[in-house]
Amino acid sequence: MSENRDRRSPVDVGAVERDWRQRGFSCDVWVDPPGQVWADYVHDVDELVMVVEGEVEFEIDGVVHRPAVGEELFIPARAPHTVRNVGRGTSRWLYGYRRC
Repeated sequence: MSENRDRRSPVDVGAVERDWRQRGFSCDVWVDPPGQVWADYVHDVDELVMVVEGEVEFEIDGVVHRPAVGEELFIPARAPHTVRNVGRGTSRWLYGYRRC
């Protein structure tokens, strides 16, 4: 990621990226338009997510989470999960997979 601090968010993306990499995770940003839904995903590795902008809902193993901007959420390997942009604007969130 090119900027240490995103202009639209209180999240220090560079610091999160360094922390996640030190903990063995990748780190990238995902951008979704209003109403976007990514349903029923399963990964073979653990995943971390963090909302940077907007309102995002994560349903993990049937439990709905609505993390605040900057709040880290852990998705265990093989847990079915769905991601929804439930806000009226674009959402941006960080995601990272545990490196093997």
